[in-house]
Amino acid sequence: MNSGVQSVPSVSVRYARNGSSTKANELGMRPMQERAYEKRGEQYLLIKSPPASGKSRALMFIALDKLANQGLKQAIIVVPERSIGASFNDEPLSKFGFWSDWTVAPKCNLCNAPGGDNGGKVNSVGAFLEGDDKVLVCTHATFRFAVDKFGVEAFDDRLIAVDEFHHVSANPDNKLGLHLGDFIARDRVHIVAMTGSYFRGDAEAVLSPQDEEKFDTVTYTYYEQLNGYEYLKQLDIGYFFYSGSYTDDILKVLDPAEKTIVHIPNVNSRESTKDKIREVEHIIEELGEWQGTDAATGFQLVKTKEGRILRIADLVDDDPAKRDRVSAALKDPAHKNNRDHVDIIIALGMAKEGFDWIWCEHALTVGYRSSLTEIVQIIGRATRDAPGKYRARFSNLIAAVDASDEAVTEAVNDTLKAIAASLLMEQVLAPRFEFRPKNPQSGPTPGFDYGEGGYDANKCNVGFNEESGQFEIEIKGLVEPKSEEAQRICQQDLNEVVAAFVQDKRSLERGLFDKELMPEELTVARMGKIIKDKYPGLDAEDQEAVRQHAIAALNLTQKAKEATTRGNGEGESAPNTAFVDSVRRYAMDVRELDIDLIDRINPFSGAYAILAKTMSEESLKQVEAVIAGKRVSLTVEEARMLAKRALQFKQERGRLPSITSPDAWEKRMAEGVAFLQRMKAEAARG
Repeated sequence: MNSGVQSVPSVSVRYARNGSSTKANELGMRPMQERAYEKRGEQYLLIKSPPASGKSRALMFIALDKLANQGLKQAIIVVPERSIGASFNDEPLSKFGFWSDWTVAPKCNLCNAPGGDNGGKVNSVGAFLEGDDKVLVCTHATFRFAVDKFGVEAFDDRLIAVDEFHHVSANPDNKLGLHLGDFIARDRVHIVAMTGSYFRGDAEAVLSPQDEEKFDTVTYTYYEQLNGYEYLKQLDIGYFFYSGSYTDDILKVLDPAEKTIVHIPNVNSRESTKDKIREVEHIIEELGEWQGTDAATGFQLVKTKEGRILRIADLVDDDPAKRDRVSAALKDPAHKNNRDHVDIIIALGMAKEGFDWIWCEHALTVGYRSSLTEIVQIIGRATRDAPGKYRARFSNLIAAVDASDEAVTEAVNDTLKAIAASLLMEQVLAPRFEFRPKNPQSGPTPGFDYGEGGYDANKCNVGFNEESGQFEIEIKGLVEPKSEEAQRICQQDLNEVVAAFVQDKRSLERGLFDKELMPEELTVARMGKIIKDKYPGLDAEDQEAVRQHAIAALNLTQKAKEATTRGNGEGESAPNTAFVDSVRRYAMDVRELDIDLIDRINPFSGAYAILAKTMSEESLKQVEAVIAGKRVSLTVEEARMLAKRALQFKQERGRLPSITSPDAWEKRMAEGVAFLQRMKAEAARG
């Protein structure tokens, strides 16, 4: 055993538990479902809502209305994998106040049909299109093959609902993305798209920008969801570094008393021993003494040192007979509300999106997952509300950097990616920010609490609406978005912009380890470049508005976290109001909340402070050395961005930035201009 797994308490949030997100209206709809149903008349609808918020049922309400009142012939529900098809089984909605029940004929749920996705199932889609049944459920794959065979026109006047929409992409190799583009171009179907992830496509867009513009969006945030629960009040997210084999150290993070899903590493990752069956055996050996297999469920029975019998579901074993029996036992509706049915689930590729085990308190993932979407989905397994479940957590075990390891650069990259994921989750879990420029006409907004003393016309105010989980923050010098698209991005997609920024490796490396960094090089220049690339259709002023809103959201979250955890080294959360109070306190502590001040905050300094506290000094030095070894003082791209900022500076001040200025950011802009002039001169000489 080594000196122990070290915890990085990167995120810990508490919620009010006001019960609102679980309360139903007179039609049996929870708040998210009601919000989605209000938009039921839209032809193209995108629902962005966390796992467990009730997206499946929201779709049932919308689909039934489209079939009964909007002239559509049929509804086709498309899910990424067969197991998720169960989410759309019959529901007696009228029992709870709705005007119709949801029914799917057994032959029309192709997720339950035997055989592959091509062949017989595709013919079943054809028979459905010709028949009188109203609802069909099938996998993404079956649907793709059916569109290939029958053509897009065969689906005219029907609703196509795509669950787990983040699987789609605008990449030409993504067949489902291409088909959706064709459906939108023909404009004869209705589409409802649903995703529990807040950044559509980690590396590439889900839809082309012109197609995406056609969608009306329903957004329900993590804050609204978790704040409105009845039981769950705290969510902790951390990453843990270990040396040697993870199976030796797993009990330092895995508490057998907590209901846990363990995702072992992908066989291609550094953390994998390349023998997944042996890894499961190792975990079981660490937990206790094997007592055999339960005949009815296929669960492994393990006796702990304290004499307790753990029921462990192994979804890693590829033997179809064994895995199907375990999988069926986990899905048995008779045990859905039985907390003691199973204690620990060990999985590799399964038990992620759409997997519904309300009792899960701990999602433990070994090895970095390359997709932020996948991490959000895994965290979602633990964020369901259940009686007696007051705290949930996500832990990511990552192999510590070891200089003797050939893959030291890969290890550094994994560490950086884990930090990026943690920063993004902080943003996703926070209340929503709405920024306003401070001017003489500014005034209070009804429904917002402005703290002690109320709204003050002479300063920048911070208002908070407890019910909607929304901040309203006044910032001096803030550029307002002009176009509808820029306004939409600032209201709904700031997390997407933050995702692109925190995943930008050069920004992360410099923000964490470059001691000479001026924050504006990241907050202004780098973020500006990312927004220009991500939203090329926006004009320069709107791009600047989006940049300012995104960096304000990221930096205010970081400042609030810093204030919340200050003085307590463990990163424990204060009461529910701590985040709100911290944002308000920061805004009051500074003389004036203006955009220049926000641009001068390094968004990654808080993450470095946590790393320095918890990673061994030797490991931290190795990470710094790897990054320092490939540092470039200035790239051509950065010099061009600095030169653009220098022109703006000239327009505002009537002079170009000075290279001898005592202001570091002005000096850096001047260096960018000088760099380009040198290059031009060298090219002329050459």
